[in-house]
Amino acid sequence: MKPIPYGRQHITEEDLAAVVNALKSDFLTQGPAIPEFEAAFAAYIGCKFAVAVNNGTAALHLAALAIGVNENSHVITTPVTFAASANCVRYCGGKVSFVDIDSETALMDIDKLEALLKASPRGTYSGIIPVDFAGYPINAEQFRALADEYGLWIIEDACHAPGAFFIDKNGEKQISGNGRFSEMAIYSFHPVKHIACGEGGMITTNDEELYKKLQLLRTHGITKDPSIMEENDGGWYYEMVDLGYNYRLTDFQAALGSSQLKRADNGLAARKAIAKKYDAAFAGTTIRPLQPHPQDGHAYHLYVIRVDDRKGLYDHLRRKDIFAQVHYIPVHTLPYYQSLGFKQGDFPVAEKYYSQCLSLPMYPTLTHEEQEFVINEVKSFGK
Repeated sequence: MKPIPYGRQHITEEDLAAVVNALKSDFLTQGPAIPEFEAAFAAYIGCKFAVAVNNGTAALHLAALAIGVNENSHVITTPVTFAASANCVRYCGGKVSFVDIDSETALMDIDKLEALLKASPRGTYSGIIPVDFAGYPINAEQFRALADEYGLWIIEDACHAPGAFFIDKNGEKQISGNGRFSEMAIYSFHPVKHIACGEGGMITTNDEELYKKLQLLRTHGITKDPSIMEENDGGWYYEMVDLGYNYRLTDFQAALGSSQLKRADNGLAARKAIAKKYDAAFAGTTIRPLQPHPQDGHAYHLYVIRVDDRKGLYDHLRRKDIFAQVHYIPVHTLPYYQSLGFKQGDFPVAEKYYSQCLSLPMYPTLTHEEQEFVINEVKSFGK
């Protein structure tokens, strides 16, 4: 059997044709494929605006800039995430704090967040960057209520969760990142994600002012829009009105993204079926799945289990060419963040989670035989 990674892209003939057509077109970048992808993604999420960028980290950085993060900002995020969720604040000169996770979901613990806010003087914090970890969506409605109480903005890190949803207090389905409860949400199109562009990212919002700010910051802060230029010397003329970045996506990446988006629902259904099979296989064993209370709204970017001898199982699976992965080393324990004053023991639930977590193979093209092999090897180690 071929090696089995924890995640992988699925490229079809339709994807290849879309990329080839883009390569044969007049535009390799800054062409029509970009707005087409943005419009399709906004429709998929159910928001007004979407801005495509070159990766998820750039999406976080631009979102932080657009919302006004600076050296006077103090932003709260979770320690169980990829470092970029915190780094984007540091890029802007802001200060980062963490709130420990809920032991059952590995999401930011909203009760601990509320306790931190209550214990701090009003105005201490500027905003929150919660993470839809592994594809399990936060209840953004609850976070919104708390943010409004304390005057905070929300940037939802939904990199793991395109298509995820939760049920609001009125019994209605709320798609993660639809802009009803957060100022912005961000997504990643890395190859192991639901939609693969090679690299790529997206920012969604319902705020037109933020949308225009994001478009400007994505392209060096340069504009040719006469309504915001001080003068106009001719068709060639442009002005740099803000300090922006070159965070653009190419047309052939956008074409690939649009093609992949057309089968996003099928991929999501496949992920849920794989998760359901894992759930059934590990029921009654010593293997403890994270987020053990299944909900339809889970997007299952990852399928995480918790085991006491994580290193032993990790090594055992690698010997069998099963390349499980660990998500993530808690951000506050990384040397850079320790240099800012964080230390081991600050967030014990996150640290305990890290000592036990392992992400099993989870991607739509994982075959029945491959999953059975993974399950059997996990169980055999457990015995």
